[in-house]
Amino acid sequence: MVRNDAFFLRKWTAYYGAQLGEENLYVYLDGKDQPLPDWCPKAHIIPCDRVCGQVVRADKGRIRFLSARAAELLESYDLVIGTDADEILAVDPKLGVGLREFLSGLDIRSSVSGLGIDVGQILGEEGDITPDRPFLSQRSTGQVSTRYTKASVLARPLRWGSGFHRVKGHNFHIAKDLYLFHFGYFDMRRIEMRFSDKDRMEAGWEKHLHRRSETIRNCTEGRKRDWDRTVRWTRVAEQVLRPPYAWNKPGLLEMKVIVRIPDRFRETV
Repeated sequence: MVRNDAFFLRKWTAYYGAQLGEENLYVYLDGKDQPLPDWCPKAHIIPCDRVCGQVVRADKGRIRFLSARAAELLESYDLVIGTDADEILAVDPKLGVGLREFLSGLDIRSSVSGLGIDVGQILGEEGDITPDRPFLSQRSTGQVSTRYTKASVLARPLRWGSGFHRVKGHNFHIAKDLYLFHFGYFDMRRIEMRFSDKDRMEAGWEKHLHRRSETIRNCTEGRKRDWDRTVRWTRVAEQVLRPPYAWNKPGLLEMKVIVRIPDRFRETV
């Protein structure tokens, strides 16, 4: 579900359309005042009544709606993927398989997650993002993030928690070689633009946006670790460590783990 975010929606529809077939994409517009995108003619674009309210309340309303839509789609599909428009679920290119083939080869009983990578920016080295080039050809670092290790893929009707962060009443499984890249805060100029978005400010996003810019500071200033070694131990750590307030969410003890994204991902997204 998306509102006023054509920048990311273009990338989302292009990526998932190539991976899964554009005719299998379902985009719900948060508000019937939203313009219909003209760049994905085969996708299902459904204008909806706007989900109003402050951030937390609105998120709960949206995820109830999307969980119900996923349940309906699972009557026709084997799996349903739910993500925000700025999130790309990708398979490690070293395997040489696409998302459809990879997920079809897994034994998914309820849900599956990709390891969350919050893509950042190295200030002073990496400039403003250019939308007509692959994102990962312009960004080289990310923070391993429990926040974006989401229960994105459902194999049966279940209830997502707000933002797809968990599946209520069920454990999670992080698949090896599967990653959820989050691009929402990978460009300082775009963060500053979001501060000027009236809809977001009225919904209480100011504190949230300021906090998210920390990823850029961490990627600029922090130690950059080797990808392959680091994703191995953080995947295990996230499955073992759990926050005390939610046993079915991953934990990492507030560690700030920055990784260099390998060149093999450069053309992925």
